[in-house]
Amino acid sequence: MKKAEQQRSGYVAIVGRPNVGKSTLLNHFLGQKLSITSRKPQTTRHQILGIKTRAETQIIYVDTPGLHIREPRAINRYMNQAAGQAIRDVDVVVMVVDRTRWTEEDELVLGELKKVRSSSFLAINKVDLLADKEQLLPHIQVLAARHSFRDIVPVSALRQHNMEQLEAVISAELPRGGHFFPATQLTDRSRRFLAAELVREKITRQLGDELPYAATVEIEQFKQQGKVLHIDALILVEREGQKHILIGNKGGRLRSIGTEARGDMESLFESQVMLRLWAKVKSGWSDDQRALHSLGYRE
Repeated sequence: MKKAEQQRSGYVAIVGRPNVGKSTLLNHFLGQKLSITSRKPQTTRHQILGIKTRAETQIIYVDTPGLHIREPRAINRYMNQAAGQAIRDVDVVVMVVDRTRWTEEDELVLGELKKVRSSSFLAINKVDLLADKEQLLPHIQVLAARHSFRDIVPVSALRQHNMEQLEAVISAELPRGGHFFPATQLTDRSRRFLAAELVREKITRQLGDELPYAATVEIEQFKQQGKVLHIDALILVEREGQKHILIGNKGGRLRSIGTEARGDMESLFESQVMLRLWAKVKSGWSDDQRALHSLGYRE
């Protein structure tokens, strides 16, 4: 048998409404942090490929923004389009839900799933937080009747519960064929993109309530000089008041964001990092298609 015939390889979209743990699921599948996470919904804004190659199997996970009903701005429409495209373009779809909760947005995701022929699995996440575990089996039975999922697997991405079982059923569903990426490649995204995302994660975690979705990050310099990686990042907000919140008293908040982001960058890039942050007002960027395109919001 030829090597390509022994191999399995395919694209697997991780989809769901905002804040069900899709990015945490991806990070734990990969065994390292790739997608940014926070407790705020809509932290993920882009499709991100996470590539996992083990022996003859290569799974190309596609982390997606959470599908949501309200689309008040162009960035919301972009995120929904990115998630919808992923569902249509992959071999396998993993829908993630939060315990026994079921919302209108879960219904929206299920509706998108029913439009495609890809094999689909349901991951019921955060089961470690269920106060009454006896609710789980009846809930699984209800959801099994709603759609022809190949399997329904209760998991805890954070606690690593049942993750191996979920990955095993996904792997078995992949098409036979040669690998698409080198075995050592982790993602299709550039290091500049990952640096910008790490800064945005720290902003979201530290200022999620005060600066909900008004910030984006643009990398202006990314240069290795000897043992030091020099990164200049421009943080764009929409109003002057948001800029003051971001900078903080005597620049304290911006320094704190930079310190946390630099630590993650040094782990990810395996290099000493010199990170410089600036804040600038760009009014209306999140509802301007041209501005979004220039800032990298395109697939």
